[in-house]
Amino acid sequence: MRDLASEFEAERDHLTMVAYRMLGSRAEAEDAVQETWLRCAGALDTPQARAEVRDLRGWLTTATARICLDVLRSARVRRESYHGEWLPEPIVSRLPGPAGGTDGFAPDPAERAAHTEQVSIALLTVLERLTPEQRVAFVLHDVFAVPFAEIATVLATSPAAARQLASRARRAVTEDGPRHSADPAEHQRLVSAFLHAVESGEPERLLEVLAPDVVFVGDGGGLFPTARHPVVGAVKVARFALGLMRRAAWDTHNLRMRPVLVNGALGLQIEADYRPGLPLHGIMWFTVADGRITAAYHQLNPEKLARVPRIGADGHPWQLQRD
Repeated sequence: MRDLASEFEAERDHLTMVAYRMLGSRAEAEDAVQETWLRCAGALDTPQARAEVRDLRGWLTTATARICLDVLRSARVRRESYHGEWLPEPIVSRLPGPAGGTDGFAPDPAERAAHTEQVSIALLTVLERLTPEQRVAFVLHDVFAVPFAEIATVLATSPAAARQLASRARRAVTEDGPRHSADPAEHQRLVSAFLHAVESGEPERLLEVLAPDVVFVGDGGGLFPTARHPVVGAVKVARFALGLMRRAAWDTHNLRMRPVLVNGALGLQIEADYRPGLPLHGIMWFTVADGRITAAYHQLNPEKLARVPRIGADGHPWQLQRD
């Protein structure tokens, strides 16, 4: 059992990547991986049983996918009654320090997955629109190159049907996914321009960095003010973003922010004392293409930010101009 446990631990990061891409939640991904271990320990508890499994990674990936499929099917019911838009749980880390470190933070498996595999949170958002079966087929085949014959066993269907599910998912990702073609330097330039434009309070400056069909999506979990439905169009997004930040400036004290990496891409962490006993703690991230911001996402649900280290005294005051 000790050898099996060691083999499993060697695959934990890989399984976490699989589960996080499928579920969009670090907590649910870790629970799925732990359940995979329990099934593994129960099914391969003898040397004979272990010897029959020639590809342990493949066996574990399939087991994790089955567990994630069950979670996705049950999650659809919960998310249909969710207050407002549902955004994935971001993986947030500090920017690399001068020596290449992360300023004292030890990355966990999910965080390492975000950096090594560039798990786009914009992609995770699009995957939420797929059926559980389409999402599993797409992630297993297009991301992890699992053969359709094995995917079919997970979905209890035929290889041809599994191929069709992945094809439909791929088409939806291509058609519905936000445009994103900028390199890191361009991404950083536009995020900085967005912040300066918001700080200035001038809609004209903000319109210069927003694509005409830009989309703003917020997830407040019913606790904090943000867009209940996606805001579409540069003018509407500019007005909403300026109004939101002005309200934050008036309604909060000690508004602090710092740049962070959100699933490997530059984003923003915001923190303030919103109400007594209800601190505001939010993450924003962006997609960029053709010299403009094409989408902005605003995660405020505290349940999805529980693992994000707070700014505290390390943050910098950020004062917005007020009318």
